[in-house]
Amino acid sequence: MATMAARCASSPLLGALEPLSTASSSSPTSAHAVTAFFPARNGLEFASQASVRGAGCVRSVVRNVGGVCRGWKGVRASSAGVMESAPPAVEDPVIVNVDLGDRSYPIYIGAGLLGRPELLQKHVTGKKVLIVTNETVAPIYLDKVIAALKHGGFAVEIESVILPDGEKFKDLPTLMKVFDKAMETRMDRRCTFVALGGGVIGDMCGYAAASYLRGVNFIQIPTTLMAQVDSSVGGKTGVNHPLGKNMIGAFYQPQCVLVDTDTLSTLPDRELASGIAEVTKYGLIRDAEFFEWQEENMEALLNRDPKALAYAVKRSCENKAEVVALDEREGGLRATLNLGHTFGHAIEAGIGYGGWLHGEAVSAGTVMAADMSLRLGWIDEALFNRIVNLLKRANVPISPPESMDVQTFKTIMAVDKKVADGLLRLILLKGPLGNCVFTGEYDRKALEDTLSAFCKS
Repeated sequence: MATMAARCASSPLLGALEPLSTASSSSPTSAHAVTAFFPARNGLEFASQASVRGAGCVRSVVRNVGGVCRGWKGVRASSAGVMESAPPAVEDPVIVNVDLGDRSYPIYIGAGLLGRPELLQKHVTGKKVLIVTNETVAPIYLDKVIAALKHGGFAVEIESVILPDGEKFKDLPTLMKVFDKAMETRMDRRCTFVALGGGVIGDMCGYAAASYLRGVNFIQIPTTLMAQVDSSVGGKTGVNHPLGKNMIGAFYQPQCVLVDTDTLSTLPDRELASGIAEVTKYGLIRDAEFFEWQEENMEALLNRDPKALAYAVKRSCENKAEVVALDEREGGLRATLNLGHTFGHAIEAGIGYGGWLHGEAVSAGTVMAADMSLRLGWIDEALFNRIVNLLKRANVPISPPESMDVQTFKTIMAVDKKVADGLLRLILLKGPLGNCVFTGEYDRKALEDTLSAFCKS
């Protein structure tokens, strides 16, 4: 098992963990007919239909007294440290930059960031703010965000809309409540929407911001692990349709993402495990050493060790930011972030939105994708067993609910967003740990066999 090469002993957030030493690699591209093969963080081969935005660079900046916390092997990333003459009163956040030209933005990661008003205030445009949150999060964090926005006499008028909590409310009727509030309070084109909550709130607030007055600024403040490591980063916004998950939406980037890891202390255990399931994909598709780190630190994550959680969030965000910088609109590479999601989305839609948490469905879907990869001879049984064992340890499902049958899977997967010209394309594992393909070229019998193995009929 690979060892972690550099210890970031100076960082209170990351000091006990061992990210790898910084290295850089180029990403040559070449074209193939249908399959896009994505080896671990090195050369990229895109399908002919994939359009990839230039070679953006992800930079992680950590300001700590006495040292620099560096990136890991194989990532085209740079890190910089700033030596302070005296320790700051409050620990500065880790900053991961999502590089999208004039639409680039920072991801701030750290403990207590809701108590850092300057981080929010500098990304607010205009004099009006609409905070979108839900009934669970509002009693805990809404007042803190309002206080941060008003700190120091910052001249801003703040309104809020509190939505019902849960995936089953991620729909157009609920979204209309955001538009109603925005219009009733006369939000103008210089206003800022703030998403305060998990993935559902982030997706809905982002889509509302993309649509209201044909686009207003917005800020993401994710309060669940799922949102912090995935959905708040990259600009995917939208709502569900009864026939498919996230079928109505837009690519729309925030002004910033503020990840206060202290919010994870109020997260229910089930939600935490759901988020951890999403973390595993980064190791499987492109970052083998991160997967190995998870194998070594799963209990620390489940026990909410602050340093372990901060490191998992940071490394996930860096992986996500690098992919988004290279392929913002999911022409090829970004699709690989949906490992297990085609099966998982079918589960969510098939049993009813909210029946399972997103990460629970993705966990079962990841095992199904790994099973299909094994049947195709693309991975070995040892890797398959490691995947199953890690997800078992994370306390998330490794198979779909009994109510899902083969026909339900097929019907829902037929309208998946990755279907092109009637061909269902899947993200499957191929080769050593950390490698995957996005392809429509696979033996259909393998898919049939996987569905049959996991379903009663």
